[in-house]
Amino acid sequence: MRHLIKTIGNISVQDVKLRHGEIYIQTCLDDGNTPATVNKKVRSVKRVFQLGVDRGLLELNPFSRIRKPKSPRKKIRIYTEKECIQLIESSRILSRADWMPWDLLILMALSTAMRRGELLNTTWSDIDFEKQTVEVSPKKDTKHTWEWHIKDTDRRTLPLTEEVVALLAEHQAKQPAGYPYVFLPVERYEHLQSVRIEGRWKQRYGTCPVNNFTRIFEKIQTHACVKKGEFHDLRRTCLTNWLTNGLAEYDVMHLAGHADFQTTHRFYLAVREDLLERARKVTQTNFVANLLQHPNQEMQTTPK
Repeated sequence: MRHLIKTIGNISVQDVKLRHGEIYIQTCLDDGNTPATVNKKVRSVKRVFQLGVDRGLLELNPFSRIRKPKSPRKKIRIYTEKECIQLIESSRILSRADWMPWDLLILMALSTAMRRGELLNTTWSDIDFEKQTVEVSPKKDTKHTWEWHIKDTDRRTLPLTEEVVALLAEHQAKQPAGYPYVFLPVERYEHLQSVRIEGRWKQRYGTCPVNNFTRIFEKIQTHACVKKGEFHDLRRTCLTNWLTNGLAEYDVMHLAGHADFQTTHRFYLAVREDLLERARKVTQTNFVANLLQHPNQEMQTTPK
């Protein structure tokens, strides 16, 4: 908001019009901001004005119909099957006593498309060993768990394979009796519990309760000789696999926990190299090959 005020002047909120938003966008672009960065700034400002509408301070949101600058789509980063195997193997080699089970965490992300925060806030009560499912559910602030909310949807249930269930059971057997969280290391959990008792809890701890998460994941990728990506790319890999192996778009949207399919389509509908290869073979076998076998057919059948 400060940048907006600096751009259009310290005028009454009632006097802000659509043209002021257009001036703001152009100023941001002239300052060297990328279209994606400008869109983030515009969304933030729009939310402030919408809050004014919701509270009866404004009749209309002046930025409701503003046209945001288009930004080129980023190429979807997905891991190949070979890279996934290398990541799991490297996480086992680099495993330390004070680390969480990275191999199981990566495998869960690849098989369920769960987000980082969803995985790190998974409790053993979310795992149904008999039905072979995991429930992504919000957490209440209790003696043993901290408050945490899911992005987009309230909750959803995801399938687990027999192999993953077996690994989870093996991992649970190594944890103290009654320990609530699946992936959070015991020492880290005890530290966060002391932080809560002392009244120093911050919301970001619940979002990612593990220290140096990104740094450790980058270390695993380096050891695996895998081109660096982000942990969220594991989720993208799973969703892309679901789509390219026959799951309906609506079903993938539901399993992903997206509020609408636009998000699924925009960010995760990537084309894998093996799909391109299959399409190439089909075209070559059924269509192009026939054309090449009869290059002079049209000339031979055309009357002189």
